[in-house]
Amino acid sequence: MPLASYGVLVGRLVRFAREDPDDFGSWYHGKMYIAAPAGEYECAVDVSTPSGVPVQYREVRNLNPQLFASTAALNDGWHLLASTPTSGALDYIRSPLLRGSGGCVTVVYDPLLAWLNEILKSPRFGWIDSTADNALNLLEQRLLGCERVYVFGAPYSTDLGVHDIHYNQGDPPGPFQHLDGIWQDGGTVIKRPGGELTAVLTKFKPQSLTTDGNGLPL
Repeated sequence: MPLASYGVLVGRLVRFAREDPDDFGSWYHGKMYIAAPAGEYECAVDVSTPSGVPVQYREVRNLNPQLFASTAALNDGWHLLASTPTSGALDYIRSPLLRGSGGCVTVVYDPLLAWLNEILKSPRFGWIDSTADNALNLLEQRLLGCERVYVFGAPYSTDLGVHDIHYNQGDPPGPFQHLDGIWQDGGTVIKRPGGELTAVLTKFKPQSLTTDGNGLPL
């Protein structure tokens, strides 16, 4: 059974904050506060936990604006998204938007460089173990001076906010696997000064990046 509700919050960053590392709940978060017509939303990004479950993060730069056009056209506010490839929903494995642009350019076809580019564009490449600070330092840096923020995840059940701003599939058997599904991943897409689109993504290390049509690990 996938998430009960999924969508994207579109708005302007008001401020960014970190929880007190000596006083937080089950997960340690960085929090973005986003202005939208309904009010100010709190958006909590998981970056660490005292339970010992490691968190990883990945940045994807220079997203293709054509692939993001339908989401970019949305008005500020919260928008429900269907868990389909055409709704604007994110899927770390399946979304062409998150494939990256590769890293090696050549004017003559070279099989080795083509193979290397495929690796660099793979959703399995580029994940970094979070120490909490390194993930939040990156997110905070990318948010500086941003023009607009798009936060994908699930809405708070009370008050204005977004959580589950992370990979939402591939969980091993346990308390979270029943929430797995495809085309419902969370993440933060940032429109930076000059218009560049950058995604900051997070996942829990035990989550598999190979899943079936129901988002379950293979």
